[in-house]
Amino acid sequence: MKGLFSVPGDYIYFKSQVPLHKIPIGSKQWRYYDFGPKYVPPLICLPGIAGTADVYYKQIMSLSNKGYRVISVDIPRVWNNNEWIQAFEKFLDAIDVHHIHLYGSSLGGFLAQLFAQHRPRRVKSLVLSNTFLETSNFSAAMPWAPIVGWSPSFLLKRYVLTGIRDGPHEPFIADSVDFVVAQVETLSKDDLASRLSLTVDSASVGPLRLSDAFITIMDKMRQFFVIYSKQIK
Repeated sequence: MKGLFSVPGDYIYFKSQVPLHKIPIGSKQWRYYDFGPKYVPPLICLPGIAGTADVYYKQIMSLSNKGYRVISVDIPRVWNNNEWIQAFEKFLDAIDVHHIHLYGSSLGGFLAQLFAQHRPRRVKSLVLSNTFLETSNFSAAMPWAPIVGWSPSFLLKRYVLTGIRDGPHEPFIADSVDFVVAQVETLSKDDLASRLSLTVDSASVGPLRLSDAFITIMDKMRQFFVIYSKQIK
């Protein structure tokens, strides 16, 4: 990883073109980007533990140029998975979106599957990357979960970034790692604690009503916008 992080030029351009929205819904604060034509069901992107709405800026620009609407959101401060399902549904209602395509990576992929399981009429398709189906392994690996809310910010960041910094990486991946690490630095202690709480909250994904034809599973983030534009119509 580089010693110094410089903001990518295409990210600077993205920030100049796409407004960041911040809206309170109940007790939750939502931060999101919404770009592309409003007359099509959107693709909603959910980041992993270490991500923010900004990590999908390349996908937002690429897919919107192809005629898709992309909404990238921060995971708000929710502390269990039932709270997530209810909060996300209120968010969709607030922005007047009824049917969606969902993309999620890591924790975001798990949350996408949970929402599709419990609100199947709203989800038209799923695109999943490097995700999981249940949380028991995370609970076993994190015995200090009951005190996560009292842990200092620097320890939470260190835990979240474990493994992300490992290398060496090819330049494209190294730049992406640097960008994600920089985004983690923008997250508050409560943001990190709530996301870690979601990974250890007892939950699992059961059978989904979606046909296999509407579920895409990937293990490479860089191919995301190509696969999505080919398969989701």
